Amino acid sequence: MLTAGLNQSAVRRVNTSVILRALAVSAEPRRLSELAGQTGLSRRTIELILDSLVDAGWVAELDRVPNSGCAGRPARRYELRAEHALLAAVRVTTVDASAVVADVRGHIRGRAHRPLRAYKDPSTTLDDAAELVLEALDDAGGSVERLRAGAVAGGGAIDDEGVVRRLVHTTRWEGVHLPEELGRRVPVPWFADNDTNLGALAERWRGVAADHDNVVWAMLGNRTGLGILIRGAVHRGLDGAAGEIVEARSMPAGSVEDRPVAALTSPLAAQRALALARFEAARNGDAAALAEVDEFVENIASILITLSWTVAPSLIVLGGGLEDAADVLLPRVRDALRTARAPGVELRATALGHDAPLIGAVKLALDRMDTQLFGPLVPVD
Repeated sequence: MLTAGLNQSAVRRVNTSVILRALAVSAEPRRLSELAGQTGLSRRTIELILDSLVDAGWVAELDRVPNSGCAGRPARRYELRAEHALLAAVRVTTVDASAVVADVRGHIRGRAHRPLRAYKDPSTTLDDAAELVLEALDDAGGSVERLRAGAVAGGGAIDDEGVVRRLVHTTRWEGVHLPEELGRRVPVPWFADNDTNLGALAERWRGVAADHDNVVWAMLGNRTGLGILIRGAVHRGLDGAAGEIVEARSMPAGSVEDRPVAALTSPLAAQRALALARFEAARNGDAAALAEVDEFVENIASILITLSWTVAPSLIVLGGGLEDAADVLLPRVRDALRTARAPGVELRATALGHDAPLIGAVKLALDRMDTQLFGPLVPVD
């Protein structure tokens, strides 16, 4: 660990953060020897920091258990009290917004949802989003004091700083700095990214893409967008425009958006219900419904074939609502890709449902956390 040039207090803070991260990513309690091997810190340094973290309530020391096959004192084991610090995630669509509050292991503790009053008015919409965060905190039994950071999942091209650069529905969001605006309303550090990017991030973290590094998360139909991971990292491209194919007029992204079956990805519940009914009719052999499905499959396949020869991911995940008809869509789209002799990209449906962008937003906040967000300031003795 590089700590040259840091004073003693700064070194202690960095080491504290390293230990907290090690405990956060572990599904099981950790022994001192395991933490030493994982962090590269000395056992004595780890012991001193863990004692402080136990006193501060961030870490719990568990009952000692004998070392397997070894004589001597039982090993000391430690576990992060994940509920001690909370993270917020908000997703904004054209008609509604959702918020979750999660602990630092990414487990959702509270939720809130409401229709938006005026989506095309960024100020009003962000007021709604902030209120939802407070409602989700209340649902989680938490408080603003325990909230460490948040992230927002939005539509359109969002750059690396969280600024909306382009949005197909309206120009009024262009130039809005989402982290700054949310930070004024809920005073913690905020981050932002496109909802499909965050869907891809979530899928690799907690979904069906854990075994792949190059992934596309595809939401196609009434709403269209692609989230792209290259070597495990989100690829945003120039001004966050990567994957915003809804505006690529040479691609057939919007050619079926008005078909009932394409409304699987609609933010409107009534439209989604109509889409599900059409897929049920197709399952039952209705000729008109089957023709709609075939047209939709042709549209999806044409986009995915282009992706398979350009981005060339090893996995494409269908999400954003498409998973609700995966039994109908997946075999047909796979057949279309094989018939077109596309590269052998694997095709799966998300297992995270409509939570995917929110889970990805939690992961974004976790990935961006520094020592100020992840852990208390531990005083130097």
